[in-house]
Amino acid sequence: MGEMKRILISGASLAGPALAYWLQTYGFEVTIVERAPALRRGGYGVDIRGAAISVLQRMGILDQVRAADTQMTGVYFVDSHGRIKGKISEAGMGNQAGQDIEVMRDDITDILYHLTQDTVHYIWNDSITAIHETEEGAEVQFAKGKPQTFDLVIGADGLHSNVRKLIFGDEAQFKRTLGCYISIFTTRNNLNLRHSQQLYSIPGRTVGLYSARDTSEAKGMFIFKSAPLQYDRHNTEAQKQLVADTFSGETGWETQRLLHAMKEAEDFYFDEICQIHMPAWSKGRVALVGDAAYGPSPLSGQGTSLALVGAYVLAGELKLAQGDYTKAYAAYDQEMRSFVEKNQKIGLTAAGGMVADSSFKITLQNWMLRVPFVTNAMFHMISKMIGKAASGIELKRY
Repeated sequence: MGEMKRILISGASLAGPALAYWLQTYGFEVTIVERAPALRRGGYGVDIRGAAISVLQRMGILDQVRAADTQMTGVYFVDSHGRIKGKISEAGMGNQAGQDIEVMRDDITDILYHLTQDTVHYIWNDSITAIHETEEGAEVQFAKGKPQTFDLVIGADGLHSNVRKLIFGDEAQFKRTLGCYISIFTTRNNLNLRHSQQLYSIPGRTVGLYSARDTSEAKGMFIFKSAPLQYDRHNTEAQKQLVADTFSGETGWETQRLLHAMKEAEDFYFDEICQIHMPAWSKGRVALVGDAAYGPSPLSGQGTSLALVGAYVLAGELKLAQGDYTKAYAAYDQEMRSFVEKNQKIGLTAAGGMVADSSFKITLQNWMLRVPFVTNAMFHMISKMIGKAASGIELKRY
């Protein structure tokens, strides 16, 4: 490949280490900078399906990821007294046995980190403050470390990407709000759920609990519809208060216990449910991958798959173009664009179904879930749509 190409990746979550794995395999010299002091903990179960499974296979970690499967058996809809009103089996959720994997986010980030820790240079507890392009490369300023020059900079830093903001401008122009907010945190599995999830819906709001890692722990979840909220993204206490205020009057099911557990939780996650739509994922020497470029929203269940496939394609095209990044970035866009669009459509469809905005819709939903043939037909249709989108790309052999 001629001279060594130095690549800086921002973000050590999922897309970043996956991209780093392929780049160092192809002989690039890779550095990852991550704002957090260590691997971030927390988060929820993530799905991997379709083309992304092939990527894991080509990385040699498919068995490892499979071994961490949450083995969910189903989702149960409950009323205010905890009585089960309906059920969706995992097979109905688009999880065709063996073709889909659901793992806790922590587990897959651990696997990707261990795969790359010896060959990739990780810088923790720092972030990029400026990127200046010159003839020689991209000069990068850091909040703490001294400036360095790289050939390329890739933003794999999520929905609220710092690299995207520095190079492409304010997030607002790329963000498509889906009108919901979501919060997730770890709590006690006091309902003794075994590989299952329970959801309690009231108009515009849903409360959930699901078991993680066998039965030793559980994840609590609050989802609610809302007009855009103003809040400080780095102030956890203020965000907890927002959720608490939204659900304060609700006494049904486990709501109050979960609100109390949320206050204590150390791995509290809160964010708006939105998608990222960009006309171009690169500019000069800088490109974006994963949620930073095309986040489909957590409701699509496709964010992880898009990140894994995007990382594979971007690294592969950089290898093929032998360092001609303009050519590589254009090919990456061409390979990924329609795959991304298909998967983002699922996010839009799912957002409509996740939080019912009226009691009538909730009753209807519960009724449909009790009538097996209606449920099965409906979820068969959804599964087919998800399956088709998840496999909607022909992966090249780089």
